[in-house]
Amino acid sequence: MGEEDLEVEKSPACAKDQREDEAETKVRKVKKNKKSLKEAVKGEKRGVCHVRRVPPRMDHVKLRQVLSQFGEIQRIYLVPEAAASQMNRKRAGGFRGQAFSEGWVEFTKKSVAKRVANMLNGQQIGGRKRSAFYYDIWNIKYLSKIKWDDITDEIAKRHAVHEQKLALELSAATRERDFYLTQVDKSRALSSIEERIKKRQKVQQESGEISNLPSEQFEPKVIRQFPQKKPVADEAGKIKPSLSKDILAGVFGGQ
Repeated sequence: MGEEDLEVEKSPACAKDQREDEAETKVRKVKKNKKSLKEAVKGEKRGVCHVRRVPPRMDHVKLRQVLSQFGEIQRIYLVPEAAASQMNRKRAGGFRGQAFSEGWVEFTKKSVAKRVANMLNGQQIGGRKRSAFYYDIWNIKYLSKIKWDDITDEIAKRHAVHEQKLALELSAATRERDFYLTQVDKSRALSSIEERIKKRQKVQQESGEISNLPSEQFEPKVIRQFPQKKPVADEAGKIKPSLSKDILAGVFGGQ
């Protein structure tokens, strides 16, 4: 049998495998779409509460333990405290662990989320008296038209803005550093030039080259101008001797 016969025999099997793969892909897509549709339907039934203040020493685990007794919870997200606030708190001798500023809690049902927010807002957290947040007050609000996807979008926007600010600050710090290094290099270059000039002058002074040079090279020439008068001899040559008319009349009259 030749190579062409083998290709003819293999082609039906390859086509069958390809059809099976396409069918499996379609089944996966249908299942995925059904799952997404179910999640969307479930998401419409869920409710979100905004914890506007997270008590000190409370994390997502403790928050879930406290709120789970009022209804089933799906997801919790807490916003970490700002780095500056955390540093100030640690310097003041406060809690040195991770603290959170705010958070969101997703309940399985909207009615449960609304009931929990109305019941707990403004009330003492309570629990065991040894608890660090026993005397704290709940600050929680039900978000009627907010879904968890909206929360994730808002968090992504905040992260993007934060990263942009960090990039701008880093760029400004880099420019300032480069400018400082440039000024330092210029200062070093000028200092080296001055040192070379001083060394050269010192060598010349020690060898006596400067003292042997004529002083005219070091003293600037001053040109002075004085007003000039006409020579007296020239004026005297131009004046002719003359006698008065009386003397001439006497001389000629006497003849």
